[in-house]
Amino acid sequence: MGPLRTCVGCRATGPRSALLRVVAVTESTVELVVDVDRTMPGRGAWLHPDPGCLEKAERRRAFGRALRVAGQPGTSAVHRHLEEQQEQDVAG
Repeated sequence: MGPLRTCVGCRATGPRSALLRVVAVTESTVELVVDVDRTMPGRGAWLHPDPGCLEKAERRRAFGRALRVAGQPGTSAVHRHLEEQQEQDVAG
């Protein structure tokens, strides 16, 4: 089964292969990016590839705590990634 991780949105555990890893990248502001290859340096937060889990994580301000960054990082790249995944699932 492999290593288990906890989704920062719904708090359910699942295999690492079933969750997305997101990391905080600091440019002018702190933004979240999806670590598709799961190899980027730094702390990661794990999230089910479900818009509902992303919404729960945003509402609970879970990303800031999980990634140990001040404030709430931007999540636009994660929203885009989930939308692209849903479009691929519908098309494929």
